[in-house]
Order: sequence, then C-alpha cells, then structure tokens
Amino acid sequence: MNITRWLSILTIPALISIVTPFSAIAQDAAAPLATQATLDTQKVLLTGTLDREQALFAPGEEMAFKLVADFQGQQPTNDYFITWERTGDDGVKDSGKAKVGPEPLVIPTKLDRPGFVRILAYLVDKNGKRVTKTVMRRGKEAQESIFFDGGAGVDIDKLQGVPEPADFDAFWAKQKARLAAVPMNARLDEQPSKDPKVKIYAVSIDCAGPRPVTGYLTVPVDAKEKSLPASASFHGYGTSIQRSPSGGSSGSIHFNVNAHGYDLGQSDDYYKAFFESIKSNGKGYAFDPVQNADPETAYFNGMALRVMRALEYLKSRPEWDGKTLTVGGGSQGGLQTIWAAGLDADVVKASAGVPWCCDLGGVTLGRITAGWRLPYVEALNYYDPINHARRIPTSCYVDINRAGLGDYTCPPSGVAILYNNIRGPKRIYWVQGSTHGYVPPKPQTFVLEQK
Repeated sequence: MNITRWLSILTIPALISIVTPFSAIAQDAAAPLATQATLDTQKVLLTGTLDREQALFAPGEEMAFKLVADFQGQQPTNDYFITWERTGDDGVKDSGKAKVGPEPLVIPTKLDRPGFVRILAYLVDKNGKRVTKTVMRRGKEAQESIFFDGGAGVDIDKLQGVPEPADFDAFWAKQKARLAAVPMNARLDEQPSKDPKVKIYAVSIDCAGPRPVTGYLTVPVDAKEKSLPASASFHGYGTSIQRSPSGGSSGSIHFNVNAHGYDLGQSDDYYKAFFESIKSNGKGYAFDPVQNADPETAYFNGMALRVMRALEYLKSRPEWDGKTLTVGGGSQGGLQTIWAAGLDADVVKASAGVPWCCDLGGVTLGRITAGWRLPYVEALNYYDPINHARRIPTSCYVDINRAGLGDYTCPPSGVAILYNNIRGPKRIYWVQGSTHGYVPPKPQTFVLEQK
C-alpha cells in the first residue's frame, strides 16, 4: 500500500448520513447484461451497515452487520461470494462465506466487554479469487480488492490505555528546557507567489534535536501588527518532498511544517540521500524499537521538538493577534497536532484526522491490531497522544474530524481513548467502512461531541 498516498488524507465532510441496505443485485431492466469477463468492477461496491445510526452497543448486546454487494445495475451471469472474518477485543474469531443473492448477508455478533468488533470482508468469484478494481498508487495504476472493513464499539467511553510514565511531565519539562537553550534564529527566503495578496517564505529555524524546523510560511502582504490569527499544519507519514505553495490565505498567517526538518529546494539526489539517512537499523524512520527504547533517541523526539519550535516561531510573528493559534493534520499529522495542543497551552483549536499512534500499549492488553504500526516499547508512551490528550487545556477545542471504524493503522480503540482523555470541548466523527485512506461513498456516520 502506498503509505505516502493513504497517510496524507486529512478529512471528509462532516455530514451525518445513514445508508439504507439495498438489494445485492440491482433489478434495473434498462441495465445491460454483463458477463464475468465484461463486468465493470470499477462500479462494484461492497458495503456494510448496522441497523442503528450510532455503532455503539452494550456488553452482550447483539449487533447485526448487513453486507451488500452492489453491482450498480449490472447483472452478472456468474456467481459471486462474500468471504468475511470477525475479530474483536475479546479475542474471539469467526469467519464465513456466502453466495451473493438478492438479500443482504447478515452477520450477527456481540462483544462482552469494552472494545471494538471488526468485520473484514471481500468480494470473490466462484474460484475464490478476490474481485479487484483499478486504483492509482504513486501515479501508477494498481489493482485493489473490493472489500468492506468496519465495526462497532461496546462501552467505548470506558476504554483506557496502559499507565503513562510516572515522569511524563518531568520528561517534557526537560525537552522544553532543551528547546529554550537554542535561540530560534529564523531564516526566511521569499518565494514566488501567484497571489499578489500573499507572500510566501521558505523558512528554517534552529531547534534542539538533530535538525531545524523547515517549512513554508504564508503571510498576507498588508498584514498589520497583532491583526491576524495563526495556524500550523503538520504532515502525514512519508518521504515525499515538500514544495513551495503557489499562494495562501489572505486572512491569516499559516506555517506548513515539514515533519523531518530537511533542507528545502534541494535536488532529488539530496532527498534520496536524506530519506535513506533517517532509516535506523534498516527500518523506516520511527519504526526501530532499538532507537525507540530511549525516549530521547526516538525519532519522534526531534519531531516533537520541531512542533513546539514551529508554534513558538508563529507566536513571535508581529502579525499574530496573540489570541488565535490553531493546528491541524492527518495521521502522523494528527499525532503532531495532539502533541501541539498538549505541549502548547496557547493552541485554541486542534483538528486531527485519523490520528496515528494512539494507545500503542493496547497490544499488551489484547486489543486487536493489524498491519502497519510501530512495534511497541514502553518509551513510546511519552509520545502516545492518549497521554498528551490529558494535558490539552479546556480552552482548546479538539476536533477528531475522521475516525474510521475499519482503520487498523489507527485502531478505533486507540482513537476512542484519545477522545476519552480530552478534558475540554471535543468532537469525534466516526465513519463506518472507513479505513485509514479510504472512505466509502455515502457511509454510515455518527458524531460524539462534548461542548
């Protein structure tokens, strides 16, 4: 899977809708007949719904998932099947296979404790081969299975993670002291702007840790002192090259912060060498448990220092109104967003989509995990956003603008714990059938909010 592509997704529109289960094979008399060979799989969907708006249940209460293979008016002449697997935070596994027919496939299940159930299903042909459709990955066409990945929660407001480090606050006080010992020494290089109302700067700011803060700053041309809100955005996981924007907001100061602190505007050879250099013991950055065993050698240490320094710089800008400081990002950017809100009391709004690395220690408590996640070591608890969430002041509004019930890069249990630990105003937007980088058309959604 293309990590850079699917971790860059930030939000979807915050609309609440319910999908009513529809017939597995549409009976549209005007639709042309399709054989298996000519079936347009680009139109085919495998959807899953529950019989209630909020995918929340009590312990032991039965939940029924309805899975539908929708051929969008096509009438295949060959048989298709849905294969499915049920897993959950109770350790129970179940699976099955059913022929696609005129009625939805109903999968009843339940969970006897706080946590989540996951239903993962695929559309397959009569030979058991997964049916695929074409998607774009890194600018190239690739085949992806037609699937449903979703779930439901039980008493999720009672979920909690492993205990946080006893010296959590002392550790971060030490990191802030390290940062304070390094003068900012910001360097700005003005870039071409297609918008005459906005100036663009390539920025490099000295920072504690291995590298400076780098990124692109946009400032309205006629900005007056203490007149504008300021915002920072943070990047998802990946090794893409940050390029200068063509414009920016004419009503705010915005800093698009690079996750790594590499030099801007360099050659492809420079970036190739840089991304190779940040690997550790042959593993992608942040994935080496040996490097992560010490919280001060963890790759996240330098990243968190750069987050704090970026906000410090924004607040030093003469145009900042001294009141409105907002942050946002998705996935790894969501992780950094929660750090920012927990480490800087001046942040008034934090928008985090599919926030990464929540409840890393949950794997030791039997919670289901899958796929792409950091190997857990206790030192990562200093960076786990569920612990930073407790430090977010009640003056900050936190919007978790997408949480996927099928996202097992950022398991729903961890995102639920993040939400639970936020003391102030907050909102979380749950999406059925949404994985880390995929949102189905017209999904079931629901919102939890505390004002």
